Order: sequence, then C-alpha cells, then structure tokens
Amino acid sequence: MPAIKCILQPTDFSEGSDFAFRLACSLAEPYGARVHVLHVARHPVISAVGDASEQEPERYREELTEMLHERRADDPYITVEHQMLFSGDPAPEILRVAAAIEADMIVMGTHGRSGLGRLLMGSVAEQVVRRALCPVVTVKVPLPHPESRATAVTKAADEIAGMTNG
Repeated sequence: MPAIKCILQPTDFSEGSDFAFRLACSLAEPYGARVHVLHVARHPVISAVGDASEQEPERYREELTEMLHERRADDPYITVEHQMLFSGDPAPEILRVAAAIEADMIVMGTHGRSGLGRLLMGSVAEQVVRRALCPVVTVKVPLPHPESRATAVTKAADEIAGMTNG
C-alpha cells in the first residue's frame, strides 16, 4: 500500500463528521500523515423582516471558524490543518480541495439517508465517492449497543430483501 501523506476530512460538524475526524486521525498516525479538515459553509438566510443586523453574517463566520479550529488530534504528533470556504457547493469544493492539496485519501461521515430524503437532498458523500481521484472512506456513526447493532442489521437485511423481492 502506498504511503499516506495527506488525508482530507470534510466536516459539517455532525456526529458522523466527528467520528470521521477521529478515524482520519487514527489512519494518519502510523504514516505520520497530516489531516486537512475542510468545511464548506453555506451562508445563513437572513430574514428581511425583524432585527437582522449586518453583523450576523460575520458572527456566523466567526462561530464556524471557531468550531473548525476546535478539531484537534488527541495525538500531538498529528498535524491538523484547517480550511473554511464560505461559498460553493460542498461536493465539487471537496473534490477541488482534494486535488489542490494532493490528498491521498478522503475520510468523511455520512448521514445515512435513504430513499426520498437522499433523492431530494442528494448525497455529498455519494457524489465525492463517484468522482474522487483518490480512495474515499465513508463513515457512519456506530450504534452504541450490541443489541442495537443486531436490530439494525436485521432491519437493513429485511429492507434489502424487500427491495429485491418487490
């Protein structure tokens, strides 16, 4: 396996992204690779009605930037870089940054949407997996209890069987 020098970890600050960050750090550690954490921000919608001040967009940027910089590896020998983009569509921006930083791997969380939710919202992770030039690891937050895992596996198997039989 080729050496890993740089891992891109896109984040939306969800629980899945938190788990993906920890996994990216674990993967980076044996290689001495750096972890490049990226957030593509979407501008908040500011209401034309009410007390929307001109400082709200700046406060939004500051809060997101602070959240991004809170992503630190537990291991002090892992280099973590932070990048915030305040415009653009997440999937194409993730791919653009991956190419620009010469990422050897992308590690990103998923929300686990399926069916209509995925159709309507699209899936950033799916778009990245389909178009990335490097390996992509997608991560779902693990279920906390073994009983919950068994129930989830049974439910998923039943759903798959229903799709193939229906």
